[in-house]
Amino acid sequence: MPPAQATPDTARAPKKAVFVTGANGYIGSAVCRAFVRAGWKVYGLVRRPEAGKALQAEEVTAVVGSISVDLAFLDELLEARNTPVFDVVVSCTEQVPFDTHYGHLLELFEKIADCAHRANVKPLVLMSSGCKDYGTTGVHGSPNLKPHTEESPLDPPAVLKERTYCCLKVFDHPELFDAAVLRPTNVYGYDSSYYGVIFEAMKAGQGRTKVDVPGDFETILHGCHVDDCTEAYVALAEHATRSEVTGECFNISSHRYETLADFARALSDEFGFPGGVGSLLEGQRSYPGLEMVLGFSQWVDSAKIRRLTGWTDRRMLFTENLHAYRLAYEAAADRGDAGVARIKGRVADALAGGMD
Repeated sequence: MPPAQATPDTARAPKKAVFVTGANGYIGSAVCRAFVRAGWKVYGLVRRPEAGKALQAEEVTAVVGSISVDLAFLDELLEARNTPVFDVVVSCTEQVPFDTHYGHLLELFEKIADCAHRANVKPLVLMSSGCKDYGTTGVHGSPNLKPHTEESPLDPPAVLKERTYCCLKVFDHPELFDAAVLRPTNVYGYDSSYYGVIFEAMKAGQGRTKVDVPGDFETILHGCHVDDCTEAYVALAEHATRSEVTGECFNISSHRYETLADFARALSDEFGFPGGVGSLLEGQRSYPGLEMVLGFSQWVDSAKIRRLTGWTDRRMLFTENLHAYRLAYEAAADRGDAGVARIKGRVADALAGGMD
């Protein structure tokens, strides 16, 4: 006799739903894909209908609207007969000034929570910040070097200070929703986010014997593949004991860091510079934006989320699979990927503002 088959009611847990803001951004779109892979119903907020088409191709329900204009779109969505109750809300947006933006986000969280309460559901808000909230660490080999943990004091760069502290306000409303703050390191993969600047710099230097980059070669560059990063969001959302997640901050980083020296060796091999990739002399200028990407030394510990949820990173480090990451970036750039254009625009804005 064949073994008994599980019925639909007992084969798996009931499906849940997640609402993602900034769903067409680099992390936001990857968060959507991660929750889709995990079997969730995923709704992604975008400002433009054309951005919604890309989400729909990933089996994400696109919601078009702007929280900075009004929330009529959200009222309409929540009142629709087929809209699920949202168990989780993920915020992946960054706007300046962030304090004003957070006020708009809070209105969205409150509306979603009010609707969920009618179904006896208290949603979990996962608020995206970043590990730059802690500031820099020393470089590789420096005395008393230790990683940033969730207990480390906050010391963000001035440009990120408002975001750093506004994100913590999400803990101020326990009567409405549970909340956790997530702090990823730099992320890479596919269209590469800010690491795309590295590829652009190497491309600009092709044909030369040697290319120089800014910074101490012992600078710590602790990144994480964007797929691994967003699987951590899912791990927290699905953790069985909500009380162990809510009210907490979680770092997300790969199992070890790399250094600028590691990057230089890998880039030299990949792009074929006979004289290698060297370090700029004092006073020399680098490719626009490169110092901004390579000049932040930081080692980040992510043991907390690993112990709690069992999450781990699986994708290869940046230098371990550089060729594939380069080809993915170039393919994205060749097809006019919106993410590539967005990062180029942000770098240009940063340089114009004197951040580099």
